[in-house]
Amino acid sequence: MDLGFAVQIIRSAIFHILIVSAPALITGLVVGLIVSIIQATTSIQEQTLTFVPKIAAILIAIFVMGPWMIRVIVQFAENLFAQIPEMVG
Repeated sequence: MDLGFAVQIIRSAIFHILIVSAPALITGLVVGLIVSIIQATTSIQEQTLTFVPKIAAILIAIFVMGPWMIRVIVQFAENLFAQIPEMVG
């Protein structure tokens, strides 16, 4: 296994991590922005108001997108296992 092959595997792993985590992160970002706008317009500065809706929305996003996330991770792992002979020889 040469350095270029290792870099390609690491680059692919980082790309898959970003793709799989994107739905939860974007959901948290959007919900946090909406709650912040609501807090700014109503002048309510309660910390639990931002925390609870974000957690609930992220859990729903993971529940909805979970099968897709698992499918992407399993496909990456299968491709990685298929490349083991190339790594050795």
